[in-house]
Amino acid sequence: MTEYVAPFFIGLGLAASVGFRIFLPLLALSAASYFDIIPVDNSFAWISTFPAMIALGAATLLETLAYFIPWFDNLLDTIALPTATIAGTAVMASTLIELDPLWQWALAIIAGGGTAGLVKGVSANTRLASTATTGGLANPIVTTVETAASAGLSALSVFLWPIAAIVVIGLLVLVVFFFKKLRQLWRRPSSKSSVNPASD
Repeated sequence: MTEYVAPFFIGLGLAASVGFRIFLPLLALSAASYFDIIPVDNSFAWISTFPAMIALGAATLLETLAYFIPWFDNLLDTIALPTATIAGTAVMASTLIELDPLWQWALAIIAGGGTAGLVKGVSANTRLASTATTGGLANPIVTTVETAASAGLSALSVFLWPIAAIVVIGLLVLVVFFFKKLRQLWRRPSSKSSVNPASD
């Protein structure tokens, strides 16, 4: 059973990390597979190579620095949302090496891509709120927290996947709570507008 559970939660943890930073979890997976800590599917053997690790390291550095540029970070979020979903799918598929391809990709798309997309959605909305309320002055703080969260969750996924599993489940509960609150805020103006004409 462990041969299915461990790869699932390793992939899920890395997919959640992708929601904060796209390339940092890929770099963690590349390094872990290069040093034979985590086995990857044969179709993802390229990520275990030294050139891939160097390229992902450079991409991680550029992505992190780019998010420290005010206003440009919001533009990055619009591009990163679909990219995070794809990367989350790929990173999870790469760890599910014992599964039939049908189940491998079904779980990767639903759990991996879905988790990465949800986390990225919350991250993007948090940055938009920061930009709207502080003019972007607090965005570097948000960026720092996101980078630390991605690095920490990636490390837990690689070395302590049971703890990563608990963190991801808790994170997904918070994400669902966040979107419920957001939906309530969206509904309030419409309910007010429907009352006003009657009062007139």
